Amino acid sequence: MQDTNMVRNIAIIGHGNCGKTSLAEAMLYTAGKISRLGKVDDGNSAMDYEEEEIHRNISINSSFHHYAWKKHDIFLIDTPGDDNFLNETLFATHVCDSALFVVGAVLGVKGQTIKFANMIAERNLPNMIVINKMDRERADFNRTLDEIRGSLPVKPVVLHLPIGAENNFRGIVDIISGKAYLFDEGNKGTLKESEVPQELADEVALYRESLMENVADTDDDLIEKFLEEGELTEEEILKGLHIGVAKASLTPICVCSALFNKGTAAVLDSINMFMPSPTERPAKVGKVPGTGEVAERKPLEDQPFSALVFKTMADPYAGRLTIFRVYSGILKGDTFYNASKGTPERFGQLYVLEGKEQKPVETAGPGMIVAVAKLKETTTGNTLCAANAPIIYDAPVALQPVISYAVSAKKGDEEKLFSSITKMLDEDLTLRLTREQQTKQVLISGIGKVHLEVVGSRIKKKFGVEMELSLPKIPYMETIRGSARVQGKHKKQSGGRGQYGDCWVEISHLPGGGYEFIDSIVGGVIPQQYRPAVDKGIQEAMEKGVLAGYPVIDVRISLVDGTYHNVDSSEMAFKIAGSLAFKKGAQEAGLVLLEPYMNMVIKVGKDNVGDIMGDLNSRRGKVMGMDSDAKSEIINAQAPMAEIQSYATDLTSMTGGLGSFTVSFSHYEEVPAQIAEKIIAAHQAE
Repeated sequence: MQDTNMVRNIAIIGHGNCGKTSLAEAMLYTAGKISRLGKVDDGNSAMDYEEEEIHRNISINSSFHHYAWKKHDIFLIDTPGDDNFLNETLFATHVCDSALFVVGAVLGVKGQTIKFANMIAERNLPNMIVINKMDRERADFNRTLDEIRGSLPVKPVVLHLPIGAENNFRGIVDIISGKAYLFDEGNKGTLKESEVPQELADEVALYRESLMENVADTDDDLIEKFLEEGELTEEEILKGLHIGVAKASLTPICVCSALFNKGTAAVLDSINMFMPSPTERPAKVGKVPGTGEVAERKPLEDQPFSALVFKTMADPYAGRLTIFRVYSGILKGDTFYNASKGTPERFGQLYVLEGKEQKPVETAGPGMIVAVAKLKETTTGNTLCAANAPIIYDAPVALQPVISYAVSAKKGDEEKLFSSITKMLDEDLTLRLTREQQTKQVLISGIGKVHLEVVGSRIKKKFGVEMELSLPKIPYMETIRGSARVQGKHKKQSGGRGQYGDCWVEISHLPGGGYEFIDSIVGGVIPQQYRPAVDKGIQEAMEKGVLAGYPVIDVRISLVDGTYHNVDSSEMAFKIAGSLAFKKGAQEAGLVLLEPYMNMVIKVGKDNVGDIMGDLNSRRGKVMGMDSDAKSEIINAQAPMAEIQSYATDLTSMTGGLGSFTVSFSHYEEVPAQIAEKIIAAHQAE
């Protein structure tokens, strides 16, 4: 077992196309964990190995690896940068001890960068920033650093100053030691010591002064010495910086070109030196099942075993893989206790994950990310622990779906499709499958259209069935605005047994009441056994609608009069009579079309508020109120469902990926006349 003090557990985080996966690849290659430097664009990287990831050139799942570097064991989680797969990053930040935050030197800070930085800040997660792609055209270290200072909730301290940029990016200056290093030829990631370029000498001195000031702030003794002597030793800077990073009060800045493996060795050294080990993180707090008492587990090997499951995935060879982070104790043997489900679980082999491969291990200790296959009861969010010391940790809460599509099988194999989607629900907690009672459509809901398209591609590959998406039908309703007294008469008496049913009903609006049937018959003009048939006929007619084929709601019916025939009357005849009476009465009482309105809570930056409000107006939306928190303006609004079916995509483009929203059903409202006419015309055309 590795000494827990020498373990590091890191999530690599950043906006799409900043080079996270390329950096992970370069780190693994430089550490000697993989034998060739793969490329995302060539589809041969160790971390992006799924067919869909290779096809789209993006990370879709969090992927896992580990490497050893200078006696340290580092466990890596490479997370997606696309908003459609934000939940993967959210869960990774919940279980890792620190974050390696990647920012591209060309694109700089984007909306998603700010979103991820806020995510890290909320968890007070120790972090380092790597400014990547320093070799690219228009790469600009100073501009990117200014954007980081101005936009992100971090206190950056420069560790490595780049020597050159774009094609001339050839080395770094280590600010702490004051030494320069040039990159070796051949993409090996190694460094050779050199002279600090004369033109950088003043800049290096300024950054060193700033670094010492920031480091001195982390410790009372250091600040005293710095104020007295104006200088800190290299050892004191290293110690103070480690303390500052562990507290998440300082963020070291490194530079590299991951694609050409330039500067990676210095990044690996910085991770070892400054990122905290599990033992430097606070004890994990949970509750004792049954009693609800608060309990904690320190990240030590002699504590009882405890772990949190944060991902479940289907592997084509190993089956269903359950991935968890060990918080305390040592896991060995073949059983553990699932405290969330209150049941013991037996497992076969324990694995550490290496991209698409799994490497068997005998034991796992604090800070390690490991997996087991084919568990029966365990799902994402469950706590695993020792049976004699049960504890339950808070599970990360999955993001709520914001976009829905009607889903069907392309070639009619509906049963196979829905069983396939059900299997995907275990793996992806942001996915929902529901049935819309009124429209009879099955809806699949997710974080964005790309998210659902990727689910479809995976289902096709894994289960051989094609999924088709279409915009869902809007569950409109109909109601009446006035009242009427009408007769419904069904008479068919030409030879043989006839049919005769005759009823008079009073129909009126019942606001918010759904449906009410009142039997007001006196004197037995319609026998008791036929009256429920009238009610049933009316309800069936209401279900089918009168105006445009949508269910009618909020109606009160009083059955007031009628006649019957001793021989020819029947339940069926009175059911038809009730139906006829309702259709006639509804038209006389004045039918209107209703549409569902949704509650929306939209979070955006101050700069976007005007655009969002203007857009909501164009969607017939109503702003109900404004609020704000430390980071966002919060718009509470209501809008018709028909107008916001693609809102997730539109909000992303309006806010540069910074906006987010949640949506829930509010109420029904009358459809404006000109829109209602189009809906009715479309129904009649069908």
